[in-house]
Amino acid sequence: MGNERRYRTRRVNEALREVLSTAIGRGLKDPRIGFVTITGVEATNDVREARVFVSILGTDEEKKQTLEGLRSAEGHLQSVISDELNFKNTPTLEFVYDDSVDRGVRISALIRQEVDRLPPPPAELAEGDESDELDEGDELDEGDELDEESAPS
Repeated sequence: MGNERRYRTRRVNEALREVLSTAIGRGLKDPRIGFVTITGVEATNDVREARVFVSILGTDEEKKQTLEGLRSAEGHLQSVISDELNFKNTPTLEFVYDDSVDRGVRISALIRQEVDRLPPPPAELAEGDESDELDEGDELDEGDELDEESAPS
């Protein structure tokens, strides 16, 4: 029974995410709402409430304004859910900013910064390993290229 309930909850969450993504993507009339991506939805088992996780592109002020716009559009979005999905209950929506994308960008920047600080590889490694050259009697595989220096004369 537990697996069946988890599977149903996952399907409900995905259905809510799809409907909300489409409704927001088609454009809500609120000018405060900027570029939004729904990263996930977590509905309660009885589907009375749903937390909608959103990633928002823009400055901190634009993110704040977009969240306010989404919160003011909750009633409209609930009616879209009611029209599109045949649920016993239409969930009340809670929009939550998902900072995982911001954290990922920050981590990538930190990694890049550390990689840039590393010394360059030694010259013998940068030029390539001598074992890549063909010995006499070796055959070329299809797709192998022969440079001018190693071409037989």
